[in-house]
Amino acid sequence: MELMEAIKGRRSMRKYRPDPVPEEALRALLEAVRWSPSWANTQCWEVIVVKDPKVKSELAGTLVKTNPALSSMAEAPLIIVLCGKKGVSGFKKGEAATVKGDWLMFDTGIAMQSLCLTAHGLGLGTVVVGLFDHQKAEEILGVPQDREVVALTPLGYPAAEGVTPKRKELSEFVFYEKYGKPNNQ
Repeated sequence: MELMEAIKGRRSMRKYRPDPVPEEALRALLEAVRWSPSWANTQCWEVIVVKDPKVKSELAGTLVKTNPALSSMAEAPLIIVLCGKKGVSGFKKGEAATVKGDWLMFDTGIAMQSLCLTAHGLGLGTVVVGLFDHQKAEEILGVPQDREVVALTPLGYPAAEGVTPKRKELSEFVFYEKYGKPNNQ
């Protein structure tokens, strides 16, 4: 699969078959995270792989009841939990190096995208879940205070085809030289 095909074809999957994810596929996903770029190569991410149905159920309980990914948390064979080390990415000599402060969200976002695209390339589905009680998830998983749970994704073989959402045209969000200036001016 070519890269642009993967980028354009990946969808958020919310229905999964019960088939287990092969260990070699899981290893490939973790390698994709490992090789993701990060601020000054700080590699601030950490991953928790959850297979235990009881823990998956507890994590599902951290989602709001209206979250469309709720049922997929128990359905999918496993859940990948992406954590970030606080105060590492975006810091130099213990001080935030930019006005954005901690870059862990940026770096873990890149890592999650690497994971999702690799999963899609392997025929697996993901849906990035960010609307949940992060503190409760951290308690369930025993995450130390100098780390934080950033996002979850159920992972497994999709039970249905994904729907392609409408995308903005480039002219709706690309400017040249200054904000608001389209290419033709």
